Amino acid sequence: MHPETHLTRHHFRAADLRAEADAHRLTAQAKRPYAIRTRLGWTLVEVGLRLASPRPAFAH
Repeated sequence: MHPETHLTRHHFRAADLRAEADAHRLTAQAKRPYAIRTRLGWTLVEVGLRLASPRPAFAH
């Protein structure tokens, strides 16, 4: 094989890796809002549980 053949294969592989990296980056960015929604949801559950739990009576 000629050196140009290896160089061509290298360029194709590099382009494939860049495309995979871009796809991974887009997927990671798309998942971020769910993390915020999950944290907000659990915070609302915690607030609801605190409001629903009986408060201890204060002794006079």
